[in-house]
Amino acid sequence: MPQLHMIWPASRLADPPPVELEPDYSLRCFTPQDEPAWLALMALAGFEGWDHERLAGMIPAILPDGFFLTLHNPTNQVVATAMATHNPDDLHPYGGELGWVAGDPAHSGHGLGQAVCSAVVVRLLAAGYRRLYLKTDDWRLPALKVYLRMGFLPLLYAEDMAERWEKVYAALGWTP
Repeated sequence: MPQLHMIWPASRLADPPPVELEPDYSLRCFTPQDEPAWLALMALAGFEGWDHERLAGMIPAILPDGFFLTLHNPTNQVVATAMATHNPDDLHPYGGELGWVAGDPAHSGHGLGQAVCSAVVVRLLAAGYRRLYLKTDDWRLPALKVYLRMGFLPLLYAEDMAERWEKVYAALGWTP
């Protein structure tokens, strides 16, 4: 089944979301030394198949200063991540993608997903992108709720999209 797509509204291109974190957390960009912790976070968040080779293959698509990590300051543990990437496709030939958002479930409820996603949106807008998008799955309800709260809009690019989004809205108790 094709993934759901969402886009950042054109009316908000000059209105990026704020990047806000609680005092126990900080945001910074990925360094090569972060790879083991990042791979562990991806596995913890349920993204299978990430290893050194897969990450190395992804690096060329990531914008400079566009690979974000949130750290839990007391433990220096990597607890959330997201990437600003350029992955052209038929639907988004000149688009900047918010991708590979992951968080440690032990740190949910602290706004970490929204913070890393907001950092990506800010970075993509600073790079001049006018089409910002993301891809996700119907069952990733916590992530979908974050994207909707931020202001991302569903892209109804296939016949079944309206019905699928209705199911997502019902599962979230969301009124579009």
